[in-house]
Parts: sequence; structure tokens; C-alpha cells
Amino acid sequence: MKASVKVKKTLNLLMVLAVAMQLLACTSMEKKKADIDVHLQLGVRYLNLNRLEAAKVNLEKVIAADANNVQGHNALAFLYEKIQKFPEARKHYEIALKLSPDDLSLQNNFGRFLCERQEFDNGMALLNKAIGNLLNDRPWMAITNAGLCQLDSGQMQKAKTYFKQALELNNSYAPALQQMQKLSYQNREYWVAKGYLQRYLQVAQQTESTLWVAFQTERALGNQNLADAYRSELLEKFPFSKEAKQVESQQ
Repeated sequence: MKASVKVKKTLNLLMVLAVAMQLLACTSMEKKKADIDVHLQLGVRYLNLNRLEAAKVNLEKVIAADANNVQGHNALAFLYEKIQKFPEARKHYEIALKLSPDDLSLQNNFGRFLCERQEFDNGMALLNKAIGNLLNDRPWMAITNAGLCQLDSGQMQKAKTYFKQALELNNSYAPALQQMQKLSYQNREYWVAKGYLQRYLQVAQQTESTLWVAFQTERALGNQNLADAYRSELLEKFPFSKEAKQVESQQ
């Protein structure tokens, strides 16, 4: 009888120990997941702030802890793009795409990357997947990147169609407005270019590109005072840009 009680006590103790070990394992896994999430959030935040070294440290910790973290690979690929380490960027994009071929953000980013490397067919294939996905609640981003891809491949009319389509879905999307300003100027549609610039300035700040196009547009329209104002703003805000060097030669 006493032996039976001892056996029961031993079994109960073993069960308690087993439950405790499971709880410890769960707690450890939850802590690991929480640490990964923190490093991912910090990495993306630092990336947006252009604090690239801090971003790299955090994102590498994400991948070290979870080699299959799609968001980590995607963000790290984008970081390597920014520091012009393109083979490393491609490697992380390809890993992420293999892990999650239907990820919208990845399709958009990697598609754009491939187009910028002049791999237009592969880039457009990914961008079209992102555009056609019914779960994509911001398709104008991929559509604008598709327009840029067509522009880089010399298909100006197709590019214009994409940019207009993007603006039909989001009429205040700055990258599409900027491209339409530029294309309108190139097509000698100067008043249309002015209109796109006005819409752009309602949602974004001037860039060296928008100021350069605005300067050229006003010169073409004979508005020399306004052209001079854009010229001065370009030289003041972006003195080391290629646009500033070009405008310095034009009086």
C-alpha cells in the first residue's frame, strides 16, 4: 500500500515537472518571438530614418534568430539596395520570394529592383502579380513601379498609361504625380505639367527633379521671373545635385 502511494507521488511529481518544462519552453519561445519582433520593428524604423548601420544590426539579428523571416529578408534586401550592395540585395529578395511567393510587398520591391537592373520581363511579371492581387489595398504603388519599369525600357506611352491608372486609384500619390509632371513637360504639354506640379506640392515637398522640370517648364512658357525663382530654389536646396549643375549653365 505504501509503495503504491509512493509510486503515485512520484508520477504526480513527474507530471508537475513535465508541465513546468513545457511552460518554460513556451515562455522561452514567446520571448524569442518577442525579441525578433522588436528587432524587426527597430530595423524598419531605423531604415525609414536612414540610420542604416543601426537598421542593419537589428535586421541581421532577426535573420540570425529566424532564417525564414520573410519581412526581415525583405527589409534587409532593401537596405542593401540603399548602400548599393546589389548582389546581397538580390540574395535576400530571392530567399524571401522562395519563402513567400505571394507576399505583396516583396513582389513590389523585388519587381522594382529587377526593372532597375534592366530585367524588365521578370520585373514586370512580379509587379503584375502584385497589381492583380485582389488583397492589395494599395495597388497604385505597384502600378507606379510598373510605369517606371516601362519608362526605363523606353515605352513612354505605356508608362504614361500606368501612371494615369495609379492616379485614378489615388489622385494624390506623389511619385505618380511627379512622373506625370516630367512626362507632360517632355511632351511639351507645359500647362499640364504645371497642373501636375501644383497637385504634387499639395502632398509632398519639392525635389531636385520637380524643381528642374518646373524651371524648364516656366522658361518654355516665357515666365522668366518664375523660372528664376525655381532656379534659385534648386540651387539653394540641392546645390550638389546634377540638376543644380545643369541649371547653373542656363541663365
